[in-house]
Amino acid sequence: MTSKAGQFVAVSTGMLLAGHISVRARSYLEHADVIFCLVPHSLIETWLIQINANVISLQGLYAEGKHRMDTYEEMVAMMMGEVRAGKNVCGAFYGHAGVFAWAPHETVRQARSEGYLAHMEPGISAEACLYADLSIDPGTRGLQHFEATQFLLYDHIPNNRGYLVLWQIGLVGEHTATSLSTNESWVKIFIEHMLQWYSAEHSVIIYEAAILPVEGVRQDTIPLKDLYKQKLKLHSTLVVPPAEELKPNQRVLELLAIEEQDIAKRVVNS
Repeated sequence: MTSKAGQFVAVSTGMLLAGHISVRARSYLEHADVIFCLVPHSLIETWLIQINANVISLQGLYAEGKHRMDTYEEMVAMMMGEVRAGKNVCGAFYGHAGVFAWAPHETVRQARSEGYLAHMEPGISAEACLYADLSIDPGTRGLQHFEATQFLLYDHIPNNRGYLVLWQIGLVGEHTATSLSTNESWVKIFIEHMLQWYSAEHSVIIYEAAILPVEGVRQDTIPLKDLYKQKLKLHSTLVVPPAEELKPNQRVLELLAIEEQDIAKRVVNS
């Protein structure tokens, strides 16, 4: 075990203010020498200060026109500077600290490579909230996840017999990493791309998990063709329900000597 003073814990605060954090994660925050936080609302920062007064926000490192990787590298440098100074450092990140978050992973990696103790505490992510809020069980039809712009720019092929979840739809087409929004023309290109597998009338869901207790969940169901008319935010997610029914693999059924009606029962009971 390392004998170097200083350690880093990437803490997941969950999606809902004060309601999703684990007992273990909160304990790390309470005993930290310093907390660096990246959260989507000032009330969450206030809550963190009530847990531990030594809180430094990373939000101010973002700027329009600034490459996001430059911002992330600055975050890592700030956190690692305190670790190297021998401090017990926490990075508090909303949702799950390891989901769509380069800086926490990189800080854990750097800290470990330099001989410091470092790990990540898991938490309730937007994905976990999505299953609960939209009543989706990924075990029934299967589910694929992609970051929306990656899905658009690369040769991904969705399975339209299962669910498709596209994260950061509010940034779709934004390939420069210098802006924090999409635009109508990029969304229209995305819609055209999706028409390879889904009809223009296919119902899709714009989903946003609640962050504050006073907020409701956003779950707007619209035709795919109307996506460009909607207000899309940084934390908006596009959920695309199945467009086709499951198709049994007759060759495998014959090899396993299984009747088609038996696998239909399995899907219902899974």
